[in-house]
Amino acid sequence: MRGRPRGRAGLRAPVRILAIETSCDETACAVVEDGKAVLSDVVASQVKAHGVYGGVVPEIASRMHIETITQVAEKAVRDAGIGYGDLDAVAVTNGPGLVGALLVGISAAKGMSLALGIPLIGVNHVVAHIYANQIDDPAFGPPFICLVASGGHSHVFRADAGGKVSVMGRTRDDAAGEVFDKVARALGLGYPGGPAIDAVAGDGSGAIALPRANLGDSFDYSFSGVKTAALNVIGSHAREGALGPATVRGVCSGLRMSIVDALAANLFRAASMTGIRNVAIAGGVAANRLLRETVAARAASESMAAYIPPPRLCTDNAAMVAAAAYHRYASGESDGLDLDAEPELSL
Repeated sequence: MRGRPRGRAGLRAPVRILAIETSCDETACAVVEDGKAVLSDVVASQVKAHGVYGGVVPEIASRMHIETITQVAEKAVRDAGIGYGDLDAVAVTNGPGLVGALLVGISAAKGMSLALGIPLIGVNHVVAHIYANQIDDPAFGPPFICLVASGGHSHVFRADAGGKVSVMGRTRDDAAGEVFDKVARALGLGYPGGPAIDAVAGDGSGAIALPRANLGDSFDYSFSGVKTAALNVIGSHAREGALGPATVRGVCSGLRMSIVDALAANLFRAASMTGIRNVAIAGGVAANRLLRETVAARAASESMAAYIPPPRLCTDNAAMVAAAAYHRYASGESDGLDLDAEPELSL
């Protein structure tokens, strides 16, 4: 059955978009109505498969996406209580991410678009994270400053009306989540590293002091120094046979504190410089307890509004892709069947 014919110049509600997210190691599909109401949100996780390697293996990720994409898409449509013919568009992450993984999702989306006769909409993965806030809070809207922190990205964005998003700062080397993963692997805490370090750090007591990069007036981030410092502490204690629970907890606490302080500092400096009183966080690292508490407390102390999505919307999911795609659909934008994977896609 082909999708519903719609004239997008005058949108008729509801607009239902099926979104696909395969940029890394999660096969995700969701159906979202009018950019905010989640009718279904299905994620097939690959964490166990990659955990034994201490990180994502691109070839394994691509193969597992191929094995699960059809079932995940069918479940998303079924869970939404609709049929394929009730869809208005299909959206898909086309970058940034792992090229093989991206291609699986894009190929599936192209097939659905062609078979159903509905628009195909490519979405930037990093921008999609920003719109996770829109799903959780109906009051969410521009202008706002948003921190997107994950395994591959540490960015500060300014979002204005009309879906306009501009970069104010970005990581110059290792992203925050990447550092958590690498240090967790050195400590034998497994993958993904962020949740493991957060759990071990606990209340933050006994933190080992670690450095924070000073980049002057820039809103950019640099986490390679704190990563190296943490690994040096681990190495020196291991050589002395003193890498016990207290040291592990101290490294986790110190690392978390250093990264969170830097992330929050640039977020609020950017808000202060622009005069914008709304801040938001997004991405996998936004599930970190200390970051969530720090942003909420500082926003309250400065009489700002803070948008903090629930943890399930921080990690990779397709609902955020549909939310971002809705703005392109409403503007009459779509992509052709020549849409390609762009592993280094920028804004």
